[in-house]
Amino acid sequence: MTCEPRRASRRRWLAMAGICLWLFAGAGLGRAVAQYPQPLAEAPATPQFMARYDFHLTAAHLRSDDPTFFMWDTHWGGDFDLVDYVSGRFGFLVDYQAILGDEFRPFDPNQGNYTLEFSGSQRLGRTELAGVFHHVSRHLSDRPKRSAVAMNALEARLLRRLTLSPTALVDVKAEGGRVIARAYVDYTWMGKLDVTARKQVNSVAGVYGRALGEVYATDVTIAGRGTQTGGRIEAGLRLRGKGGAMDLFAGWEQMVDADLFDRRPRRWPFAGFRLVN
Repeated sequence: MTCEPRRASRRRWLAMAGICLWLFAGAGLGRAVAQYPQPLAEAPATPQFMARYDFHLTAAHLRSDDPTFFMWDTHWGGDFDLVDYVSGRFGFLVDYQAILGDEFRPFDPNQGNYTLEFSGSQRLGRTELAGVFHHVSRHLSDRPKRSAVAMNALEARLLRRLTLSPTALVDVKAEGGRVIARAYVDYTWMGKLDVTARKQVNSVAGVYGRALGEVYATDVTIAGRGTQTGGRIEAGLRLRGKGGAMDLFAGWEQMVDADLFDRRPRRWPFAGFRLVN
């Protein structure tokens, strides 16, 4: 009587592993992953103001072939639902990324990148569809800024949570849209598929795996290059406490246009930690 449930559980986890491997191989694991994946909120019974807030602080050490400029990748920010109107929600996201090397000092922040998003969504059963305004602005730190590097995009986003068991779930986020304004960058369209699988082991510890693939269509008349692909594969341990949680993780990444101006991808393994509320 116990064999069939165990086989079904194994099949579910094999399917999840297959999804992650497909993303890693097929998407060509762009630019830095700007924020921790947006969680899926449960709909409240009545409209609410500030129904959800999620904060993250992340630092990852990069095993880079150019530690002068790429030694640490750090993020700080959060996203919140300003108004949840039951059938959907209106939210705001902000993320600040600092890239550190050792050119002038042991911990030398050479880039400061900002991501801002506004989104409004509609819930359709277990699926949530959202319209998103996405802005990225990239800056040099402690160095002369040669020109503006920024873009605005209008995107559509799909969110779905798959509950495999009381202690196992998969979050899926797919999005894509058109770049409507840009400075220096040559992107015209962008798309992303982000899958995170989680398994809670006990009341304190859980494990997770994440695979993300990105694609950027380009205007070849600007820099003479075609479509750019990148992404990330990550696995780790989540430790929960009374006031928040900590992720300890490692993985591999290909970052499109890691430097503001040289227009080429960088690849590296990484390891780090993330604090979340």
